[in-house]
Amino acid sequence: MHNLIEQLIEKFPLIPPLQRAEPICWLNEQVNDEQSFPFSMAMVYEVEARLKRFAPYFEAAFPEMQEYEGIIESPIMEIRRMKAYLENTYETKIEGKLLLKCDHQLPIAGSVKARGGIYEIVKHAESLAIQHGLLSIEDDYSQLYDERFRQFFQSYKIAVGSTGNLGLSIGIISAKLGFHVTVHMSMDAKEWKKQLLRDLGVTVIEYEADYSEAVKQGRLEAEQDVTCHFVDDENSLDLFAGYAVAALRVKAQLEAENITVNEEHPLFVYLPCGVGGAPGGISYGLKQLYGSNVHIFFAEPTQSPCMLLGMMTGLHDEIDVAQIGLTNVTEADGLAVGRASKFVGAHMATIVSGCYTVEDAFLFESLQEMYNSEHIFMEPSAHAGFFGPIQLARKGLGCVEQYGLKPFMQNAHHLIWSTGGSLVPDEWRNHYLQK
Repeated sequence: MHNLIEQLIEKFPLIPPLQRAEPICWLNEQVNDEQSFPFSMAMVYEVEARLKRFAPYFEAAFPEMQEYEGIIESPIMEIRRMKAYLENTYETKIEGKLLLKCDHQLPIAGSVKARGGIYEIVKHAESLAIQHGLLSIEDDYSQLYDERFRQFFQSYKIAVGSTGNLGLSIGIISAKLGFHVTVHMSMDAKEWKKQLLRDLGVTVIEYEADYSEAVKQGRLEAEQDVTCHFVDDENSLDLFAGYAVAALRVKAQLEAENITVNEEHPLFVYLPCGVGGAPGGISYGLKQLYGSNVHIFFAEPTQSPCMLLGMMTGLHDEIDVAQIGLTNVTEADGLAVGRASKFVGAHMATIVSGCYTVEDAFLFESLQEMYNSEHIFMEPSAHAGFFGPIQLARKGLGCVEQYGLKPFMQNAHHLIWSTGGSLVPDEWRNHYLQK
């Protein structure tokens, strides 16, 4: 391993500052519109259709969904005060508008994991019900809330490995449908997330190891039970498709606000990244819809830059942040992943414009200012995106010159993608706000 690290240091000048846990930015020179992917937008449109079929069920099972007409989605809003704060504090100019995609308030599960996690489970439930002659796609899906369906689903199991938010998403919807659910939680998962799941009747198995071990053990346990469906955050196409549907909604939302995205009005998107599934799916969808007019950056903690390390070296899941001396310990629990998904990392090679790292101290600074200035609470990991526009303004992230964007930056839109926060208990909110 020592020889490997020496070779990487010689080949990649960013490895030493990465080892020192300094905030850095890596630019992807392979990004282009030519993509080879075992996936298609047809799968994303299938997600949209299936979720619409389930809308009556969501309204019946979750009363708060009635105001959303059963659609799991969050708004986009401009955050002028936060933009002014970042410019003043970091003595830089963020050209264009600063927007927030409010996935911290996604209904049902309160995080970016809601779309993908809930989608995979309802697809599995639909398949079982149709297979056993209990349902057809022409039916009113609100009937899935009937006790007879809960009794039926109790014969089946769901399992998932998680640092927290995916576990919440899977646990909440699976328990509501009637499945027996087991969530394998890594050491980074917050206690309140474990307790919320237990209160719903979900079995939570805790590990002293990190995310990768929780996923590994969950997968092994599920393989021994034919009635158990394992939600694989590292490799699931259904999860990926569920996340990608967000791009369709973003496009519709921007158009509704008369926000144009083209060569002269570039869109920059900043996505907090853990193992890569949610940001990967969202990025795929956005790139399919906007092509070279969207520029996407993944944000990771300085101690957990698994996607940056994997993509930069081309080793993807064959290298762990521990191999370069990092701890993978961060307050951004949803981003505490030491080894990236090979499935996502390999296919982001032509999609993502770059990755950058951010210190935990910035996350809490941003959290407190966002609450004070915009009256919005988001959990720490959700603030990783805010460091992106600062880096762009300071360094240009290369793409401004590379794509000839400098004349159009005053027309740019910067979309910070929030990832979680609405389910955080008051005790923990106060803790974060006082750090």
